[in-house]
Amino acid sequence: MAPETHPPATTGDDVAAPPQNQHHTPVLGMDYNPDPALNPANQHRHTHHHHSARIDAAGGHDDALYTSGTTADPSLVPVQQHGDNHHALGVDKKDPLALPEYCDENEKLEAGVLSTGQGSTDHAHGKPSGRFTALYRRFRPAFHLVYFLLFTGWWIASLILHKDDKNWVVPFLLWLAISLRLFFYYVPSRHLSTAIRWIWSHTALVIYQLVPPAFRIPVGAFGALAVVMVGTFASEEVADNNRANRAVSLFGLLVMIFVFWATSAHRSRINWRTVIVGMLAQYIIGLFVLRTGVGYDIFRFIADRAGDLLGFAREGVAFLTSEETSLIKWFLLGVIPAIIFFISLVQVLYYIGFLQWFIKKFATFVFWALGVSGVEAIVAAATPFIGQGESAMLVRPFVPHMTKAELHQIMTCGFATISGSVLVGYIQLGLNAEALVSSCIMSIPASLAISKLRYPETEETLTAGRVVIPDDDEHRAENALHAFANGAWLGIKIGGTIVASLLCIIAFVGLINALLTWWGRYLNINDPTLTLQTILGYMLYPVAFLLGVPRDNNDILLVARLIAQKVITNEYNGFNDLTKNKTYAGLSPRSRLIATYALCGFGNIGSLGIQIGILGQLAPSRGGDVSRLAVSALISGVVSTLTSATVAGLVITTQITNFSSAPQP
Repeated sequence: MAPETHPPATTGDDVAAPPQNQHHTPVLGMDYNPDPALNPANQHRHTHHHHSARIDAAGGHDDALYTSGTTADPSLVPVQQHGDNHHALGVDKKDPLALPEYCDENEKLEAGVLSTGQGSTDHAHGKPSGRFTALYRRFRPAFHLVYFLLFTGWWIASLILHKDDKNWVVPFLLWLAISLRLFFYYVPSRHLSTAIRWIWSHTALVIYQLVPPAFRIPVGAFGALAVVMVGTFASEEVADNNRANRAVSLFGLLVMIFVFWATSAHRSRINWRTVIVGMLAQYIIGLFVLRTGVGYDIFRFIADRAGDLLGFAREGVAFLTSEETSLIKWFLLGVIPAIIFFISLVQVLYYIGFLQWFIKKFATFVFWALGVSGVEAIVAAATPFIGQGESAMLVRPFVPHMTKAELHQIMTCGFATISGSVLVGYIQLGLNAEALVSSCIMSIPASLAISKLRYPETEETLTAGRVVIPDDDEHRAENALHAFANGAWLGIKIGGTIVASLLCIIAFVGLINALLTWWGRYLNINDPTLTLQTILGYMLYPVAFLLGVPRDNNDILLVARLIAQKVITNEYNGFNDLTKNKTYAGLSPRSRLIATYALCGFGNIGSLGIQIGILGQLAPSRGGDVSRLAVSALISGVVSTLTSATVAGLVITTQITNFSSAPQP
């Protein structure tokens, strides 16, 4: 038999010989493969200088393999340009403010956005459709009509029953979202997007283009500052939330931005669009939540539903132990089970495709508005919901090929906020739920801005100008039950990692504190005793002052100690002291609110080990880069959380009494 033949390798910059393990089946005397991405003519290998040298030394390669000509429109992946305000985000490279072009949604393709096949249809998995799925597809309009009538009736009932207390607002927003989704399933979204694009191009874009390029960044910064100043100082003064304290908070915010600019790794490469829009978005979110009744109600609803959902984990704890034990508010019994349960739910939502759809929509807006890469947008969109390590798993195939700036950013996002899975544990401590939920959202644009100040992008990214949520072939579930079981096992591993990391780091901190206390006793340092928290608490005194903490009743030092407790151990201990330690019972409502926001993040030494461990497992070849960037990302994440505290100090007014959760003296 004649040996199997292959076409000769094509030479050139963009085409390389096929990989060694790639096989083709000869059909009619020719090599044929139904997948164009596997055709050697469409492949080229991109050498990435971050890849492990050990693999090359072993005779293999660790390069990313790309394809061309396998998408519906290759022009959907533009070249990204780094620098001031010149990121191409799936839009016109000359107009960074131009809206992305959208195709007909029925074509299942959006410009600059590549969806995944996982969870979309059973046929994408090569699995036969079930009877219900076939029935649903056949009578889809009837099902959609039933959905619409059901939620319409629910909203009308809520409108009648709650016409006086305005509790119909949240049902209305949910009904509106569902109705719009059903409407745009049948009506192409391009009709609306075309109108929005026309209005945008004839209003904001006209003004933007009238400004000379050299003055666009200063004008944008001045405009953002003007919005902040008007929103801050135009409102009435309430208690210690006076204009003097607000001025201190604003000054502190500007100082943080200046310090990170001064210590930036590449000041000339800072994308100021990301910084300005990120900080402005943080302020607007805070203004919406803390100044408007609607925003307050929306986030209160989200917080209550998050607590209700994750609180069902207590029933599992009650079955495994007892009803009395399940009521004990221990971290091990109250938070870890909620994490495991939430991860299982996330795996199911990922299997059915809802999570990818939601994150893709949100991430599309993030990378258009803030000028970040696709993987950064996905992680930023997912972190408040699924946590610091879990969000990185959404972009697992890209982690080995990320730039250093992207690694820095995804770690900063993880340190800047807390996840929905632990939110319930902190709500159960008696903390204000609205402050916690709003802080989770506010810190995300801030983390993007702060990270890009500290470590700007200087390399070419694989997801420049597009949002790609890849399939997870390795952990793909066969059905929803399989996904739920996989999530439970993954939750056990992540929960165990968290428990072990916290145990070791807190024990190590205890060892250091014992040595410091023993040493300080010989210097008559007894009240307070010499510990890492004491040292860092005094070091953070200027930081607490810049947050806008009132300068009465020793509040500044007390808030500084809470922040130190959070950084040295974890935010749970800080929240526990804030709500139960009688030392902090005398904090003013403004100080308590600022402290709540300042503590609401995973920025602590224990999380540092968690981030390094998880990313190191996802990309062993990048372990060195992750370790080198981790401390910088930790500092950036902590400061991102502190900027949310300054914004809270800027905008809180008449609702200040709603944020009191003081322990009884």
